[in-house]
Amino acid sequence: MFPAVRGKHYMVGAGNNLAVAAGMQILEQGGNAVDAGVATALAASITEMDHFGLGGEMPLLIKMKGQPVVVVSGVGTAPALATREFFNSRKPEPWEDKATMPPIPVNGILAATVPGVFDGLMLALEKYGTMSFAQVVAPALGYTRGFPAPEILSTYIRDNQQYLQLWPVSLKFFEPNGHVPQPGEIFAEPSTTHTLEQLLAVEKKAHGKREAKIEAVRNYFYRGALAKQVDDFSQKNGGLLRYADMAGFHAEFDTPRTTDYHGYTVNKPGFWTQGPVMLEALNILEGYDLKAMGHNSPRYLHTVVEAVKLAFADRDRYYGDPKFSKIPEETLLSKEYAAERRKQIDPEHASMESRPGAFGGPLPMPTSTAATSGVADTTCVDAVDAQGNVFSATPSGAWLPSVIVGEAGIPLGTRLQSMLVNTPGHANSLGAGKRPRVTLSPTMVLKNGQPVLALSTPGGDNQDQALLQVLLNILDFGMSPQQAVEAPRFQTEHFYASFANHEFIPGKLNLENRLPKETVDTLIQLGHKVTVQGPWSNGSAPVVIQIGEGVLEGGADPRRGRYVFGR
Repeated sequence: MFPAVRGKHYMVGAGNNLAVAAGMQILEQGGNAVDAGVATALAASITEMDHFGLGGEMPLLIKMKGQPVVVVSGVGTAPALATREFFNSRKPEPWEDKATMPPIPVNGILAATVPGVFDGLMLALEKYGTMSFAQVVAPALGYTRGFPAPEILSTYIRDNQQYLQLWPVSLKFFEPNGHVPQPGEIFAEPSTTHTLEQLLAVEKKAHGKREAKIEAVRNYFYRGALAKQVDDFSQKNGGLLRYADMAGFHAEFDTPRTTDYHGYTVNKPGFWTQGPVMLEALNILEGYDLKAMGHNSPRYLHTVVEAVKLAFADRDRYYGDPKFSKIPEETLLSKEYAAERRKQIDPEHASMESRPGAFGGPLPMPTSTAATSGVADTTCVDAVDAQGNVFSATPSGAWLPSVIVGEAGIPLGTRLQSMLVNTPGHANSLGAGKRPRVTLSPTMVLKNGQPVLALSTPGGDNQDQALLQVLLNILDFGMSPQQAVEAPRFQTEHFYASFANHEFIPGKLNLENRLPKETVDTLIQLGHKVTVQGPWSNGSAPVVIQIGEGVLEGGADPRRGRYVFGR
């Protein structure tokens, strides 16, 4: 569908051409991969508000040349007022049915966590970047003054009228000319322009070195006038966020979780994300000769699907914020545990139960089978520079129909819906100051200590199973990045969903209809509850950058208009 994209010096992949152009501009000005990645993410927060905004969240992987991979947790926390008692006694929102409503709303101000992405970006820029905030925010600031609205932004604004009508500030923000912006119509965000200009003024007035100036910007956002605006708006509109929640938050560094797969070291963010799902699945699949099975053969698909289901079962039972719970990490990521899990895969029958490792004992999980609606999802950013530094992130949250904070132009996220309200004792149970366990999951692959792949994707619960398939396409079947992202994919929904209703749909398997009918029929015979969908229907859309000897090669999924460019 797309021609190969190759370069010798640097490369950026993201959700649209405007975001990629921002990163390329920074690289051409002499910035490194972190400068470029931060600029790309900031630009995405302006031009992809259908899927991501400044009030969202982001896990990030950074590999600086000659240094180990580090993780940045730019994921905001639950407000102190977000209690189990509050949500169990809340009234239905105007769009909700009391009989079927989830504990935490899928939309609106009650589901807001502390905005985490901005602090994550500033932490990365301060520690590993080389440029000022003014330099990296320049492309995004330009876009706030007007950019041609893409089809997807126009569609999302039109489709979310029932929510936007409830929040006059949001309606004014997304329909500045009194109507839904048409594709190609210039869309401007003047309130966000003003906020970014305020942040620039703070940096300019601050004393000290580059790092101190960036810290001043960060403090203005989380402890200064902006934080006070968030508090004031939240209180006046029935929200739970307060100034103390903002002031008490700080993004932080973490160690990646890893596994070795056929000589490659796969790096993921920790158990506060779903990232280790891929690591668990790879450990299980390492015991099979996948190449001998044949790419996307019935046996191959059945084996990979069943491995993914086992990994998701562990996610659903054990993953959460490690600051508040003891996560059995060593067991979950051990090769010995994977060997035991491998024995649970029946080559002749699809499993229909959630089967987490039994060592933790049972917990009462949600019982809904009603699918969550209204989750708008995520974007992705990957960047590699000429020095070999690598940036891979999954910015998300604050998507349409986001609640805009007054005249600040900052959209609030709804990630609180990912926490469990009525499962006490679970690592992801609701609690003040906790990070929700997010679906967001960038990936970095090393060989002999050197980066060879950076990949990330939107897609909610689908992210790690889509990235797993793309990774296997490259490592086991020798595909190019573009071939790997375009190949037909499956999507199992055999897990407790991460959003709102946390529904469990046993055995459900979505297949793109480019897979042969004989393959589909065989999977049905094995017991999978198959739904055949359109040829490019998979909900994820990865970007991949492959790092070779003197050559970079990118892949951009056409399913959702990903974009990659290099020089």
